[in-house]
Amino acid sequence: MPVSDRVVTGGVDTHAEVHVAAAVDHLGGSLGAASFPTTAAGYRDLLSWLRRYGTIDRIGVEGTGSYGAALARYLRWEQITVVEVSCPNRQARRRHGKSDVVDAIAAARAVLAGDAAAPPKSRDGAVEALRAVKLVQRSATKARTVALNQLHSLLVTAEDGLRAKLRGASRVETIAICAAFRVRSDDDSVAAMTRLALRELALRVRHLDEQLDRCAQRIARITAQLAPKLLDLKGIGPDVASTLLITAGDNPDRMHHEKSFASLCGTSPLQASSGKTTRHCLNRGGDRQANAALWRVAIVRMGTDQRTRDYVARRIAEGKNKPEIIRCLKRYIAREVFNTLTGTACRT
Repeated sequence: MPVSDRVVTGGVDTHAEVHVAAAVDHLGGSLGAASFPTTAAGYRDLLSWLRRYGTIDRIGVEGTGSYGAALARYLRWEQITVVEVSCPNRQARRRHGKSDVVDAIAAARAVLAGDAAAPPKSRDGAVEALRAVKLVQRSATKARTVALNQLHSLLVTAEDGLRAKLRGASRVETIAICAAFRVRSDDDSVAAMTRLALRELALRVRHLDEQLDRCAQRIARITAQLAPKLLDLKGIGPDVASTLLITAGDNPDRMHHEKSFASLCGTSPLQASSGKTTRHCLNRGGDRQANAALWRVAIVRMGTDQRTRDYVARRIAEGKNKPEIIRCLKRYIAREVFNTLTGTACRT
């Protein structure tokens, strides 16, 4: 077939320093593979190399949310259709082995076969800014918990005089007292080092509290500007809304149906039927942060929303247990969130 008439599908296995690209024809036959550096010049060379084999239809890229993010942005800027490709199947890897070239060819064939068809997140708007702030917030929360646990464990084993001084104090009072401890620079005794450790941990907690306050203010402001209607929904505040926005991405229109968003959040029921048994099971996949956010909304509504209470009472009368009811509620909430984000009329 002349090169001018050939339709080419590309696949890219991404890494930190180098990307490996492969080209396949319309039948999945390998046309070639090559490596390119992860630089602007390398991205240009990769696209030029693929165009040598014919007209590019689509390019499947692994890791569009990590190592392949910059390449995906460049390809979209060049008006190339980019498809997000998951890691190759482990069973196939055991049968055929693994290499960067094999993975790149597998990515191209996954696009050609339709196994990979989802556009990646654009990662170039306000949601990406929200994700960066959210990353700091989550790490600061974890670090604060660790610091508080360490401070508590030190107090448990501290000398009696120090323990008596802090006995009965609240957490805020304990941090204030420990942060004010003074230790001589020439005193390396156990008591002095314990007080020093308590002071440093208390100061760390204060610093992390300040970080969390700044992050919370930015998250609330960005979320209010980006999706004010989402914040109007019952049980959804800035923290939950920001988590769901990050899951949806800057281009939620890439999900053509609310079922896609439900699957992305791990709330879509999976078929688990066999023989004469017809049943569904929980979806353990998807974004677990988004799944946890939907769970919090469901719990809040079960306690404060009369319509949800009536629904729970009706399902209990039908023989459903509490976990099954929460799963159903999360599915309905995912639909409501998707319709709000995309401006779609609510479907029942």
